[in-house]
Amino acid sequence: MNDKATLHFRNPEILFVSLFAIGFLPWAPGTFGSLVTILPLSYFTFLKAPTFFFWPLFIIVTLIACFTCQYVQKKYRVHDPSWIVIDEVLGMTLTWLIAHPHSSTDCFLLFINFRFFDIIKFWPASYFDQKVSHGYATVLDDLISGLYAALLFLIIKNYFPILS
Repeated sequence: MNDKATLHFRNPEILFVSLFAIGFLPWAPGTFGSLVTILPLSYFTFLKAPTFFFWPLFIIVTLIACFTCQYVQKKYRVHDPSWIVIDEVLGMTLTWLIAHPHSSTDCFLLFINFRFFDIIKFWPASYFDQKVSHGYATVLDDLISGLYAALLFLIIKNYFPILS
């Protein structure tokens, strides 16, 4: 079932996995999901909010997302459709949590890094994206991309400060 018209926004699981219907934008829903995520994260960066406060919420939302993605994919007989963008939200958030950015420029670099790794999907992200059809894999490939994005950011900041 790939017909977006049959999905109903009154279903809470659809609202959750599509980030309140952002996933249904006609083009680049993953990019918009990531962008909508980095904006409040940039604000938290500006406030110098300690990231350790966000870890428990991140873990809880990740677990809920894994179960909800599995439920939605099974119910609608789809595999990681583009309208599920909660995985981008979590991947972008993980990037931010690990990287500890200090400025809006840092947050922009995190966004670019994450989108790069989310689109390219280096192994093992590609494995979970293509070979595993469970809801946790929908989320896990973006978490792996988020980890790669954060590591690249930290390498740039620590070893090539002129680039940052």
